[in-house]
Amino acid sequence: MSDSPAPRKMHANELDIDEAMVRRMVAARFPQWADLPVELVDSAGTSNAMYRLGADLVVRIPRIPGAAEDIEKEHTWLGRLAPELPVAVPVPVGLGEPGDGCPWPWSVLRWLEGANPAAGNVRQPKLLAADLASFVTAVHRVNPVGGPASYRSETLAARDGAVRRAVGALTDVVDTAAVTSLWEASLRAPGHPGPPVWIHADLQPGNLLVDGAGRLSAVIDFGCAGLGDPAVDLITAWYVLPASVRDAFRTAVGADDAAWARGTGWALSVALMELDYYRETNPRMVRTARYVVGELLADHAENG
Repeated sequence: MSDSPAPRKMHANELDIDEAMVRRMVAARFPQWADLPVELVDSAGTSNAMYRLGADLVVRIPRIPGAAEDIEKEHTWLGRLAPELPVAVPVPVGLGEPGDGCPWPWSVLRWLEGANPAAGNVRQPKLLAADLASFVTAVHRVNPVGGPASYRSETLAARDGAVRRAVGALTDVVDTAAVTSLWEASLRAPGHPGPPVWIHADLQPGNLLVDGAGRLSAVIDFGCAGLGDPAVDLITAWYVLPASVRDAFRTAVGADDAAWARGTGWALSVALMELDYYRETNPRMVRTARYVVGELLADHAENG
């Protein structure tokens, strides 16, 4: 059987990874799994490459230096978070050491079945909105003591320069006046009034799995997780849910006007930066980001 293609490169400093390398790494670190088949997982993920290992496991390898610390964070925290959450999350079963072409730690996790939902086009929107609200509420209630800062733990104001640079680079892609107006409105929202809470921080379609009935079955990729503003997790209202159920989701999570406005800013800032950075390298992510910007502008136009 021939090797599958190497993952598409999206970063200038990205590691060279292929199936043969993964086989060598597994054989050296986990000889009990050396005979299992290895196959690249088709994923929109940008920080890690994923390879299926047999029927029940998946290998997760950092693509870039900045993703390396996420591997150890997940090994430390996923086992503690899992019992507190209403759906499955990845369970680490092995931590790989640097070597054989990979200079960073890597991991082996249990494979979780399911399919990624399509942004705004889900089979059971009301039920999925309720499922996502249940997950968001649960993760925000996890005891924050000792938790690390989220990858997205800064304030919206701290993202202002990066957002405006992205807007400037997207004059041929987005309505720059409209997105700037929406962005500035989100900056005027009051900040989170309490201490930081546990957040997933990246509840996008590629990090969610739904079952055959369209219900949320798992949440994956906790690389951005940690302590931050709970409004960050509201991005899923635009990244995943259609407009018809956003109000139901908002009610279920108890988001007030300030939190919703910050969530709007988070969704807009993430989408704009993805649209700019990945416009030539990740078509799937770009399609989703364009959808998100369109939905945010439509909501803003409707609600003023």
